Amino acid sequence: MRRIWPCCFTRRVSNTHQKAEDIQRSIGTMENPKEGNADHGVSEKQNESTIKSRDSLSSNIILNHDFSRGLHSWNLNCCNGSVVSAESGFLEGISVKSGGNYAVITNRKECWQGLEQDITSRVSLGSTYSVSACVGVSGSLQGSAVVQATLKLEYQGSATSYLFIGRTSVSREQWKKLEGTFSLSTMPDRVVFYLEGPSPGLDLLIESVVIFCSSPTEEESSSTRCAAAGDENIILNPIFEDGVNNWSGRGCKILLHDSMGGGKIVPQSGKFFASATERTQSWNGIQQEITGRVQRKLAYEVAAVVRIFGNNVTSADVRVTLWVQTPNLREQYIGVANSQATDKDWIQLQGKFLLNASPSRVVIYLEGPPPGTDILVNSLVLKHAEKIPPSPPPVIEDPAFGINTIQNSNLNDGSNGWFPLGSCTLSVATGSPRILPPMARDSLGAHNPLSGRYILVTNRTQTWMGPAQMITDRVKLYLTYQVSAWVRIGPGATAPQNVNVALGVDSQWVNGGQANVSDDRWYEIGGSFRIEKQPLKVMVYVQGPASGVDLMVAGLQIFPVDRHARFRHLKKETDKIRKRDVILKFSGSGTGTSIGTFVKVRQTQNSFGFGSCVSRTNIDNEDFVDFFVKNFNWAVFGNELKWYWTESQQGNFNYRDADELLDLCKSHNMETRGHCIFWEVEGTVQPWVKSLNKNDLMTAVQNRLTGLLTRYKGKFRHYDVNNEMLHGSFYQDRLGKDIRANMFKTANQLDSSAALFVNDYHVEDGCDTRSSPEKYIEQVIDLQKQGAPVGGIGIQGHIDSPVGPIVCSALDKLGVLGLPIWFTELDVSSINECIRADDLEVMLREAFAHPAVDGIMLWGFWELFMSRNNAHLVNAEGEINETGWRYLALRKEWLSHAHGHIDEQGEFMFRGFHGSYVVEIGTGSKKISKTFVVDNGESPLVVSIGL
Repeated sequence: MRRIWPCCFTRRVSNTHQKAEDIQRSIGTMENPKEGNADHGVSEKQNESTIKSRDSLSSNIILNHDFSRGLHSWNLNCCNGSVVSAESGFLEGISVKSGGNYAVITNRKECWQGLEQDITSRVSLGSTYSVSACVGVSGSLQGSAVVQATLKLEYQGSATSYLFIGRTSVSREQWKKLEGTFSLSTMPDRVVFYLEGPSPGLDLLIESVVIFCSSPTEEESSSTRCAAAGDENIILNPIFEDGVNNWSGRGCKILLHDSMGGGKIVPQSGKFFASATERTQSWNGIQQEITGRVQRKLAYEVAAVVRIFGNNVTSADVRVTLWVQTPNLREQYIGVANSQATDKDWIQLQGKFLLNASPSRVVIYLEGPPPGTDILVNSLVLKHAEKIPPSPPPVIEDPAFGINTIQNSNLNDGSNGWFPLGSCTLSVATGSPRILPPMARDSLGAHNPLSGRYILVTNRTQTWMGPAQMITDRVKLYLTYQVSAWVRIGPGATAPQNVNVALGVDSQWVNGGQANVSDDRWYEIGGSFRIEKQPLKVMVYVQGPASGVDLMVAGLQIFPVDRHARFRHLKKETDKIRKRDVILKFSGSGTGTSIGTFVKVRQTQNSFGFGSCVSRTNIDNEDFVDFFVKNFNWAVFGNELKWYWTESQQGNFNYRDADELLDLCKSHNMETRGHCIFWEVEGTVQPWVKSLNKNDLMTAVQNRLTGLLTRYKGKFRHYDVNNEMLHGSFYQDRLGKDIRANMFKTANQLDSSAALFVNDYHVEDGCDTRSSPEKYIEQVIDLQKQGAPVGGIGIQGHIDSPVGPIVCSALDKLGVLGLPIWFTELDVSSINECIRADDLEVMLREAFAHPAVDGIMLWGFWELFMSRNNAHLVNAEGEINETGWRYLALRKEWLSHAHGHIDEQGEFMFRGFHGSYVVEIGTGSKKISKTFVVDNGESPLVVSIGL
């Protein structure tokens, strides 16, 4: 959330720094041509070499220093601005290096107005920083103007002060180099760098800004080193060379060792290791306070070498955890890393973390094994995380879209190319479908009919036995493959059977799609997969029915999908579904003279829901909030509304976090989803609820409903009533089948304004038979028969390697219920940002092009604050990655803008996306601005506008 700066109203300065009116005075009197750079400009090569040399000394702490990402990471200080390219010719007579950009700051009413960036988390006490900026001015200027670099220093409870860095004198339409240095003797709560100075009315031009740490302090403490220098270990005495100094036990004792177990346990490196012993709780362990040595909004990486010992425990989970206390005494536990440790060997734990708020205390500790088991630590390293360069788009030669990788799929050559997995028997029979399964047909289009032959698998003695084929040399890295097959089972099954197309990728099992097969007919399997690391062996096989049950497989297809061809189709569908023809009809006394008047139409908001998950700790990071409120119109809370969060101990309520999140959303006119009232999966239920008898549990459920929905009546547009009912049955098992419908009924009675949703996962990807679209439809219909007012269908959308036709097929099936569908927790994951961006685009385009879908909620967007790795849109320290830029590009694509002139009928027509608009009409005497809304409808919308 961008703060409203005091400078917009009044400027508070300390006695030791220059006042705003002094800057204005210096602008008018500066005539010394020797001040600043004696040259009348900075040549392209000189400026470029200056920046490169600075970068070679140390990392630039200015984000987006050359405006290659527009104004991202920059804020306009009470003025307007934009970024233009060198080739645009925006300003004649001023040269910029080829391919470069520069910022143009306009509508400046005061000399101090300009461009600023918050650098709080990237500067340290005592270090000296060098500043180099390439600046210019434009406008009506006689002579020269001054451009100045300034630091704004905010202290809680005291006046804001300003620190002068440097200035230069600039003539119109030339670039000059502005240089200076600064050092902080005290650490403010907020440090803002900004450029200011030219007289009001002059435009400020900025080509690049570099700030680097030129001289760190002499102190050894990492907390007083330049923030960019991330090579020093923050942990003191990390390998126990100084005994256990700087370490302590967290509820237990710690001891130093050079060996244990009769000499069988020795350090992996160094001479010593420490043990956390006499542990009576799982959270007991070894700890070190690191207060003052870590900074907010910086990413840190942790590596620990650990093992366990004693109590006859051979394997246990060991975790690295951060305990954080903020100045207002709010506590937070951050899980940093975890892994299974053994009593046989040392293992390494690795993880990353970032602090959103300025902490008053920070402690890092190891925990996890059961009481009585010692934690052994050989070393612990904590450093500023190394920046990982963005991954380039993969180069895929001859992708062969739509070509089947399965040999002899139609069985024209008997069973050649196939082999039995296990001791089962393969034979070829006839009588299978001759048409492609529907999902494959949607991807492949016109296709030759299938042969009608199938593989019959008999003599199966294990569930994994079935037909198999090696495809190692026929699959390519980073291609998304669609899987399609017809399957059927023979007689003898006593219950529905799960049939699965699987891949063995080296030692990893990969799910290629599943179907629940129950009767004497053919079923479609549809799924997908992608391989992102070069394998030694890839085998595809079909498995699943119980031993003794015959299996039949026909027309198995595994082919790479052409996503961009699908996108072209979806764009056409989107135009039909999400747009409407609009006629602006102008009337009034001046209508006759308005013919030919210029009209500009701009869409300000799309009516489709684009939202994200947000957690309480996120809103302490103003960069997170800024991206969140600018790019989403809906919000859902990660944990803060869940029962285990609001009442972790019976009778002790915590609504503070949810209240603060709601306040943020309300202040930015964002709609909110309530997630969730209950969660049906037993592992998510807090211990005190599990311990209740039936009567007390029923009372607790009623109290939960009454307390939550009464408190927040009218504040949440949606509620997920009982999360993941296809995957859990905690409440139903204890309170009877009616409890689910009763939860919906009671919630509706308490807050009839909220739409009540079912919500579940793996509905859309074909890889989980428990939550197939058919099972979901059955559940909704069953609830409705019991009188439950189901108001919407939530598809979580935690998906891998999405394929459009498979997702669309699920949406088509669910769409017959006539209820609004939302993707409620969408995330995609890939180590390659470009592939991740493609995955996200698949899901966004499929949802936006489907008439049954009303909105999409991302399950987060900021690195280290998502439930899945390699799923983020914004890197931990605030840089938008390729996935994030793809999302922003789609949001921009789905906003309509139009301009033209009023025709002879007094009308202006355009076709635009549903949502809110502003129209501006410039008449001879005045400028008229009106707002209107384009809603869904088949006939043209007529909007009357009086002139």
